Order: sequence, then C-alpha cells, then structure tokens
Amino acid sequence: MIRLVLSDVDGTLLTSDKRLTESAMRAVALLEAAGIAFAVTSSRPPRGLEALVEPLRLRLPIGAFNGGMIVTPELAVDFATAIEERHVGPIVDDLLAAGLSVWVYQGARDWFVLDPEGPHVEREVHAVGFAPVVLDSFADLGRDVIKVVGVSDDPGRMAHAEAAVRAKAGESVSATRSQSYYLDVTDSRAHKGAVVRYLADRLSIPVGEIATIGDGANDLDMFAVSGVSVAMGNASAEVKAGATLVTSSHDDDGFARAISEILAPTH
Repeated sequence: MIRLVLSDVDGTLLTSDKRLTESAMRAVALLEAAGIAFAVTSSRPPRGLEALVEPLRLRLPIGAFNGGMIVTPELAVDFATAIEERHVGPIVDDLLAAGLSVWVYQGARDWFVLDPEGPHVEREVHAVGFAPVVLDSFADLGRDVIKVVGVSDDPGRMAHAEAAVRAKAGESVSATRSQSYYLDVTDSRAHKGAVVRYLADRLSIPVGEIATIGDGANDLDMFAVSGVSVAMGNASAEVKAGATLVTSSHDDDGFARAISEILAPTH
C-alpha cells in the first residue's frame, strides 16, 4: 500500500518545455481522491517551485535544492543544510578549473552567476521564473551557500569536475547530476533520500509506503530508500536500472502513466 508519492519536477512532472500538463494535474487529483498524499522535490530553489503550489494543491513540505532546503507551500523555510563554508571556495575553484560555468545559490532566494550569457542560464531563468544576480567574484559568498552548480555541455569536463569535487571535499558534500549538463553540489546531508525520510517522519509512515518518481542521477538517492520507484522513459540506463518500474517519457504522459501504475493495486 502506497500512502505518499514523491516526485521530481524537471524531466518528470514537467515536459521538456517546462509545462505542467492537464494529464499530470488529473493524475495528482486521482491520488488525492484515493487518499494518497503527494509532494515534490527538486534541484530547483524554492522560488522556482512556487508556480506548482496552486495547480497541484500542494500541502506538504517541498524539498528544494535536492533536499538542501525544506520549505512550506508558502515558501517559509522549515530547515536548511548549507555547505560548510570552508568547502565553498575550493568547490567553486575546482568547477571553474574544469572549464565549467558556475552558479551559486545562497539562502532561499539568491542565485548568483559570473556570466549571465553562460550556458543554460536563459533556460534556468525560464524554468525557475527569476533572473540571477551577476557578480564579479564569488569570494564573499562562503556563508549560507545551499548549492553550487557546475554547468557544461561537455561530458568529459563534467566527469572531471565531479571527480575533482568528490576527491577534495570527500564525504562532506554530495555531487550529483540533476541533468546531464548540471552538476549539483550540496552538503552531504542534502539529498533526495533525506527528503523521503523527512516526509516519512512528518507523516509517521514507513518509507516502504512511499513511491518516488524521477529521471536524473540525483533521484537514485530517493529510489534507494522508497518502497516503489519509477524511472521516466527519458532517464538514463543507470537510473532505470535503479528503479522498480519504468514508465514512458515526460513528453509522453510518463508521469500520469506512473501514477496509474501506483494506483493500480488500490483498485
């Protein structure tokens, strides 16, 4: 019996052009009618999830920054897990040295970049609904940094940067890819598996009664601790291998189909 569904957002709940479809909204309504709770978690900052609250009637806490921050549907911060200040500078340096563009998220609302014309900045502005603050340097941003992102379309550079960050910061940070071109670095306690456990405690239900849906490597952490996991058809082979079920892509009603699979045992 599933009592909660926790879904990723980009590449899962939304289409490739960042639309929330009618079929996805109907699927969430079906969960509610069946008495199954629904929540979302994402690599996005809280402000980038605000537009989902009303159409999906979200009532449970939202896992932003891959679990680095938990907020209410009104975007009040329940708690946040910042990267240790001593690691922020070296992480930024490693990403820049690998040839990646770097973004820094500080607190609940601030997004900083060095190059506003850098790769995928425009895409991110469209997705989250607000523009970054442009800085000359990240030197003064050590405190309250929730997430650092390395951005590149070069797979070799991404792999090199990921290895460098993990080698230097070790178990103090989590470095995962929310998309093939985004390397998300957060505190090691900030990952989507922690969001599953947070909601399980909050709702007093076993993690085995939670279903998770996602498409990225950062979703494997929540797949590992949930009772049922569904990988999107657009996910990589690695992500699909880590899931209980595989649905169709996010552009082919994959989310709605996943909900149908989850609801099937209840009918």
